[in-house]
Order: sequence, then structure tokens, then C-alpha cells
Amino acid sequence: MEYTVQKLGQLAGISTRTLRYYDEIGLLKPTRINSSGYRIYGSAEVDRLQQILFYRELGVNLASIKEIITSSTFDGATALKEHRNKLLEKREQLDMLITNVDKSIQLTERSITMADKEKFEGFKQKIVDNNEDKYGKEIRKKYGDNIVDKSNVKVKGMSQKQYDEVMNLEQQVLDNLKAAMETGDPAGELAQKTADLHRQWLSFYWDQYSKEAHAGLAEMYVADERFTAYYDKIQPGASVFLRDAILIYTKS
Repeated sequence: MEYTVQKLGQLAGISTRTLRYYDEIGLLKPTRINSSGYRIYGSAEVDRLQQILFYRELGVNLASIKEIITSSTFDGATALKEHRNKLLEKREQLDMLITNVDKSIQLTERSITMADKEKFEGFKQKIVDNNEDKYGKEIRKKYGDNIVDKSNVKVKGMSQKQYDEVMNLEQQVLDNLKAAMETGDPAGELAQKTADLHRQWLSFYWDQYSKEAHAGLAEMYVADERFTAYYDKIQPGASVFLRDAILIYTKS
């Protein structure tokens, strides 16, 4: 069956503007342009759009999606199985959060008691799942499954106090990084304080801290666009500045 851009948009629940943009960037080309100048999509394009939307739902950016689905090694059936596994993980996380909310409602109505640890189970699982979705493949390749698995166990075992502290430290790193960049000196006192806060933050995730691993991670902040985007949201060049500060810190 064939679809015009409007019909395909209605079928998939997305705008025609989005489909035209996918065409422009080479992510989803129509199978042909008819004599009236309309984009026409066939079954292959429908399947590809399904894959694109699955990846978007999992938080993968468009550039990465294009790289994945245009690769000569891409296999649609295998990708669908991977999507299913990821969606099951997300459902497990959502189920935990729903259970958490239900218990909290009952707690406020004083019909049950709820341990402090239970209040944060879903949030801690979300940290683990988000890290795995965004960076898991690269981190596991660099540091190995054993280290990453130990890190995940450590996160899920956090107390309420530790959870609050790691969230606070993450924000302190960002705030201090922004202030340090104004000095322009990655070796300066404020930049080195930022690097030390970053070490403290990492220590909540890593089973064992090492300067070598810290420096290696800092290099990934510049080499991997996803890490770069996270820190550069402060301002362009933030990931490079943080890397330089950490490299100086770990050599001291």
C-alpha cells in the first residue's frame, strides 16, 4: 500500500512537517514523487518510519538514528527485538514509579507505612536505565561489564541521604563549571574545585575511583557528542573546559 505524506502522517500520528524534515536530512526518503509532485511512501518506508519512531521514543537523536538505520549491518528484525527489550525495561521502571506513587498516596492517607528506601526505588532505577540507554554501550566497551554492573548495583542501593547528595552534587558541578568558565582558567581554584566535585559525584556511581578512569571519562566528554551536549548546555565549550580541568586535577 502507498501513502501520501499527509496520509502517512495521519497513520503514524506525526506532522507532515516532520516527514518533510526527515526527507530533507535523508532519514526517510519517499519511494517516489508522483506526477503531481506529491511524496509517495511504500511499505519499506512505513517500516523504516516505525523504526525511527521507536528510536525516538527511546531518546536517540536523529543523527544517531540515521547512522544506525543506514548502516550496512542494520537488521530490522534484530532492531525490533532490541526495541522490545528496551520498552520492557521502561515499562518496569514505570511500574516501579506507579507503585511508588500508589504507596505514597496511601501513605498520605495513613493507610500504610512506607520505608524511606521504597520512596526512591523508581527514581534510582531511572538513573540506571537512563545511563544505560544513553551511554551504556560506550561505557561497557571502555570499562567492561563487571565495572558497569557494580556501578548499577551501587546506585540502586543508595540511601535517601545518598540519593539527595548525589543530586545536589550534580547541580553543584554544573553551577561551579559555569562560574569557572568565566575565569577562563581550567587550572584555577574554581575550576579545580569543579573537578573535585565531579570526583565526589562519580564516587557515588563507581565501585572504586581512579584518576586514570576519571581522566578517561573526561576525554569521552569531548569525544562523544551526547556527553558534549549535556555539558555544553551550560554554554558552548563547557565540556572541553571540564575535560581540561579534570586532566589537570588527575595529574596533580
